Amino acid sequence: MTDELAVLGIECYGHHGVFEFEKREGQVFVIDLVLGIDTAPAAASDDLQDTVDYGSLVASVKAAVEKDPVDLIETLAQRIADVCLLGDRVEWARVTVHKPDAPIDATFSDVALTITRKGRP
Repeated sequence: MTDELAVLGIECYGHHGVFEFEKREGQVFVIDLVLGIDTAPAAASDDLQDTVDYGSLVASVKAAVEKDPVDLIETLAQRIADVCLLGDRVEWARVTVHKPDAPIDATFSDVALTITRKGRP
């Protein structure tokens, strides 16, 4: 059985989007992470080395969002999933990218894309 570690509501500022003004001005993106990991080794040892250091992971995710602009949140979500799956302990990663200020000519509360990717076997 896989346990789940969640870090929700990570606010980042990025310059992603199809439109030039999105790349120029940037906007807030909110990231939710859910990672499939086996927490039993860490529970037994009480040692950070036996689990995912979510502080370091969040710093890496923020860096991934805040670098090199892309057009699509699909591309950004894959980039973030790739970062999450770098850890050997991560079996799978579910990444949600929220783009609450997407340029849509309507009243809405959020645009969100969720992807799930498996790690190495």
